[in-house]
Amino acid sequence: MPYIKTKTSTPITAAQELSLKAKLGQAITALGKGEAWLMLEFEDNCRLWFRGENSEPLAMVEISLFGKASADQYEDMTKAVCDLLHAELGIDPEGIYVKYEEVGHWGYNSFNF
Repeated sequence: MPYIKTKTSTPITAAQELSLKAKLGQAITALGKGEAWLMLEFEDNCRLWFRGENSEPLAMVEISLFGKASADQYEDMTKAVCDLLHAELGIDPEGIYVKYEEVGHWGYNSFNF
C-alpha cells in the first residue's frame, strides 16, 4: 500500500509523468512493495525554497507505506528516487528531499488492513 507524492519546482510533461510512473513502479520494489498497490501523485511548478534560494530545480518526495522497511531498503529507494528525478527532470540530487512515513493502519475499498 505505498503512496508517493512528488512535488517539483519544474514542470512535468505528460510524457515525463508516464515515464516517472513506470519507473517509480519499478523502484518501489526496493521497499518490498509492488506497483499493483502503488498510488502516485505529481505536483509540478511548486514554489519550493531550499537554503534560502529557489533558483535551482528542487523536489520534495513523500513516500508512505503500510508496514515497515529496513534502513538499507530506504537507502536504496532514496537513491532510486534521486537518480530518477535527476535523469528525467534534471533535478540535482542535492536539491531533493525524500521523506518516509510508515503507516500502521491503511484503509482501502471500505475496510482497513
